[in-house]
Amino acid sequence: MAFILPILEEHKSSGLDLHISAADVTDFDSCASMIQQIEADHGPIDILVNCAGITRDKTLKRMTPDQWNAVIDTNLNSAFNVTQQIVNGMTERGFGRIINISSVNGQRGQFGQANYAAAKAGLHGFTMSVAQETAAKGVTVNTVSPGYVETAMTSAMPEQVLESIVAAVPVGRMGKPAEIAFAVSWLADERNAYTTGANIPVNGGMYMSA
Repeated sequence: MAFILPILEEHKSSGLDLHISAADVTDFDSCASMIQQIEADHGPIDILVNCAGITRDKTLKRMTPDQWNAVIDTNLNSAFNVTQQIVNGMTERGFGRIINISSVNGQRGQFGQANYAAAKAGLHGFTMSVAQETAAKGVTVNTVSPGYVETAMTSAMPEQVLESIVAAVPVGRMGKPAEIAFAVSWLADERNAYTTGANIPVNGGMYMSA
């Protein structure tokens, strides 16, 4: 929360009305309490972005059950824990936008990330299934799969690792958070009612598929 508060104050000072509600996204009941509080304070939820994510990188032979479960719980189970709370309201109202943040490594895999890649790949399977369940009710469900983006997580990587990552990106640089946000905002737009079950790659050409 500490790193979010300055951002919140910055946006509030520019005139935006922002609020924060905290929950443990790995816990179903905690998510239920959060959703109930948000809806009590602000009304029904029309747009949901599932973006919780952690890493616990290890090769499979060295990975512990705790490292596997922590990533699956945070990166994949969280999408169920939050989405299940709001999807009925969206379908009853005839409108909703659900966007799940996956990863390029959920599409191609990555050495030392069996837990992370499995969770992120699972997110798109979740997307496609829920998209089919809600399509006739005015609710779209899509995935955004970013490549490597300039964030606090990537900035902590060793310099030589960052250089090798950039060298593998055809665009020649890492992505910017605003570029991911733009893809999310496009999917969330009320005019975008015919895109559902899709996986939108925002990776600078790092991974391309038909």
